[in-house]
Amino acid sequence: MSDAAVAFEDSLGLFTVYKDGSVRRASPGSLFNVPVIDDDGGSVQWKDYTFDPQHNLSLRLYKPTSPNNNNLNKLPVIYNFHGGGFCIGSRADPISHNCCYRLASRLQAVVVSPDYRLAPESRLPAAVEDGYAALKWLQDQAEGRGDGWLGDVADYGNVFVCGESAGGNIAHNLAVRLGAGAPELAPVKVKGYVLLAPFFGGTVRTRSEAEAPKDFMLNLELVDWLWKCSIPVGDTCDHPLVNPFGARSKAVEAAEMDPILVVSGGSDILVDRIRDYVEKLKNLVKSVEYAEFEGQPHGFFSINPDSEAAESVMNLISKFVVKNSI
Repeated sequence: MSDAAVAFEDSLGLFTVYKDGSVRRASPGSLFNVPVIDDDGGSVQWKDYTFDPQHNLSLRLYKPTSPNNNNLNKLPVIYNFHGGGFCIGSRADPISHNCCYRLASRLQAVVVSPDYRLAPESRLPAAVEDGYAALKWLQDQAEGRGDGWLGDVADYGNVFVCGESAGGNIAHNLAVRLGAGAPELAPVKVKGYVLLAPFFGGTVRTRSEAEAPKDFMLNLELVDWLWKCSIPVGDTCDHPLVNPFGARSKAVEAAEMDPILVVSGGSDILVDRIRDYVEKLKNLVKSVEYAEFEGQPHGFFSINPDSEAAESVMNLISKFVVKNSI
């Protein structure tokens, strides 16, 4: 722990920034006392794999032990990028691990959960570049340059990119960068994107930001510090990777994008930004579906996975994957 004076600490002790520039991170899973799903009868196998030795980045792979696909078809692949405001979290955190375990079991899918470099040590665009590198890793697997662990079950032509909070931001930026079907990843083919409470920002406050209670887990002070730590030095929250429809963000209009499912809680501090994002995608005639859950806060899907709302989100994701796998 740093001996320097504290510049900022969120109310839950998840993220502390010291005046010397160092940071201290807590595990979201330990804070919410989330037990790790280790073996629920052995329905899912998982392993870790290094995909970027240069930056010491790993990903965690999940696959059903005995797939319930009656037609003996290979399984869809779901990339899931963890949340944490670009500053905390990892593939191994219990919240992220349990989410991916459930996705693999419930959706009968191969799930890939990559780490990415965190801010402020590695500011944007590092996280988005790492997300791209993780997808390129799958291209290597599809072309037979991997270890074969996924080769017998993964349908590389049926890939979905999912993310919660900062992970949803990464998913959006990959959708814009890769375009429809992600041709540069061939033979990998992306079929759709799932954005769960995507972490977007902007220099102009929204109503939901300005009126959010200070005792929210994700409150305005924490949002501001997360952006302060993660955007490029000297830039603002209208950076194109932060504000998808800001004055400098022209890429979305021209991009051919795969179908997108967006989910938000009605009490999320980000809900107004998310609504605006969906509305503007619709105005651009992009294929987008939106579901909002009244009274739910930021992160409800992974923090309260046994809730009725989280179960509904799981069903939405399942239907979205099935519909777009054709």
